Amino acid sequence: MEDYLVPRGVGQAEYIEKKSRFLGGVYPVTSEQEAKEILERVRKQHYDARHNCWCYIIRNGAERYSDDGEPQGTAGIPMLEVLRRQNMTNCVCVVTRYFGGVLLGAGGLLRAYTKSAGDALAAAGTSVVRPWSCMDVPCSYSGAERLKTECTAMGGIVEDVEYSSSVTLKVLIPAETEADFTARIFDISGGTVTPLRTGETHRAVRIK
Repeated sequence: MEDYLVPRGVGQAEYIEKKSRFLGGVYPVTSEQEAKEILERVRKQHYDARHNCWCYIIRNGAERYSDDGEPQGTAGIPMLEVLRRQNMTNCVCVVTRYFGGVLLGAGGLLRAYTKSAGDALAAAGTSVVRPWSCMDVPCSYSGAERLKTECTAMGGIVEDVEYSSSVTLKVLIPAETEADFTARIFDISGGTVTPLRTGETHRAVRIK
């Protein structure tokens, strides 16, 4: 499976333009049904707003958008392009507009919806979903801290540490670097430590 990008969490942003208030929201989802549920929740929350424009991209699934009454092409598509440019998937973006009484024109609307979506996405942050090898790294108490540092330096994550007569580091390492990781740990331990692969998983890890 190829790596792909998703929102790290929920992101929200506010933008004011000529008294119109734009509330941007980005939400991570795993299905189109979940995306629709979020849209309905936002509509109910902001039932008194003039517009609730939205878009979403589902991995290996649907890609949808709506201008929700704004002039065609000024809201949904620009918001969707923000997600596309960031290679984002499994993501819903909603921008709610409370009209301030001043018309913004097509260009003004496009800029406002693009900025609101971009600011909300930046607030949400980005994670990469990738395959990880689950590794056990058995070691001595005296060598544990150095091996923890080495795991992190090679892009791994130390999820847990088990203590008994010796120490076992429970490590996730990017699957494509498993062989290099194993060789590196064996080398720096002077041949006394050989990581053991215990399985594989997929998970999202923050990159920004």
